[in-house]
Amino acid sequence: MPRTTFRVPRTLLAATATAALALATALTTATAPAAAGTIAQTPNAGTTAEATGAAGAASGFWACSVPSGYTYTSTTSSYTCSGSSSFRTTEFYVEPPADGLWACKNMPGYTYTGVTSNQACSSGGSYKTSQFLLYKPVTGMWACYVPSGFTYTATQQNYACSGGNSYTTTQFLLRAL
Repeated sequence: MPRTTFRVPRTLLAATATAALALATALTTATAPAAAGTIAQTPNAGTTAEATGAAGAASGFWACSVPSGYTYTSTTSSYTCSGSSSFRTTEFYVEPPADGLWACKNMPGYTYTGVTSNQACSSGGSYKTSQFLLYKPVTGMWACYVPSGFTYTATQQNYACSGGNSYTTTQFLLRAL
């Protein structure tokens, strides 16, 4: 049986690779938290959250508070939200909740399947706090706690929910009610 091969023109391959690189760069830039102290300010903008506007709603942005319906994945201590330069306050890297997001707090409608302990959520990095691996609960999922509207059909002991500590905690096998 004869073998069929297709040749893709080099210009098409180059254009595809260029588009993929541009998309990856845009996504990485849009979703990566800004380094502490490098927050871009818009002249006459009241807060960092106002400066990002609607463009920040789809991805993460630095804000002086965590708006309803959002969680945060990192904090920093800065003068931006204090109203003056005399003292530091906490800024939050705010993101909409999503499956697979490591967040500093759990969200309604989500559960978490893992816990890690690091300095990302400690407002200045001086001590370790917990981050939670968020997921929308579904039947058959192992979770660190049983959310509203679910029960559990089995348990297991492991380190996933202990925040990197040397002890085991309980995970629950979820079942929707």
